Amino acid sequence: MHPFLLYRRYSFLLAQLVKRDFKTKYRRSILGVLWSLLNPLLIMVVQYLVFSTLFRFDIPNYAVYLLIGIVFFNYMSEATSQAMTCIVQNASLINKVYMPKYIYPFSRVLSTGVNFIFSLIALYLVIISSGMTIRFSHLTLLFDFICLFVFICGISFFLATIMVFFRDTQFLYTIVITIWTYLTPIFYPESILPAHMMIVMKLNPMYHFIRFARFVILEGGVPDPKAWFYCALFALLSISLGYFIFKKAENKFILYL
Repeated sequence: MHPFLLYRRYSFLLAQLVKRDFKTKYRRSILGVLWSLLNPLLIMVVQYLVFSTLFRFDIPNYAVYLLIGIVFFNYMSEATSQAMTCIVQNASLINKVYMPKYIYPFSRVLSTGVNFIFSLIALYLVIISSGMTIRFSHLTLLFDFICLFVFICGISFFLATIMVFFRDTQFLYTIVITIWTYLTPIFYPESILPAHMMIVMKLNPMYHFIRFARFVILEGGVPDPKAWFYCALFALLSISLGYFIFKKAENKFILYL
């Protein structure tokens, strides 16, 4: 049965997994979910002080520019990193209870998505405090959020699969995320890059998701059709490939857990 047709049957279980993941993250934490607000703000403050002083990038509303990149990239990084280990960590449950295995990485992306929502609140607090106008064009960000979510799900399915068969994936992915961070214009403007690097940049999905949001928020307009196309393209490619690999391998998971 198609995974989306199974949603209603397993919606309660999915909700419980999301609650468990969310509560586990903030267990014994004094500030709890407030860290979802404070974390991107603290990172923004530190990077703003460093990069605006040392490099003096001539970017209007640099704090907002920087925070958009931080919020989007952190969501992708955190969600995929947590989803990567979900099958291995739930081995005992998988061996005892039948349920579609895709629910495990999907629940991690959803629970991390709650943190993403709080981070967006922090972003809009900075937008308002910067004196920027919130326009109707901001509604187009819903498309960007959905594409980002679908893209992350695809990456999560792929990583969760690879992790079952190759446990060193988590260590290699840490290196990949570090490289990916610097290949994405989070704290620097893309205008400083040479022409040959822009070709590499356009193959970076996070570049397109972040660029879409920055245009809407900083320029106050609606992105051109090409921006919509690239976001949808990378989302569909990711979910198609990731889910295909996951479904092909899931029956072998029990042999390696």
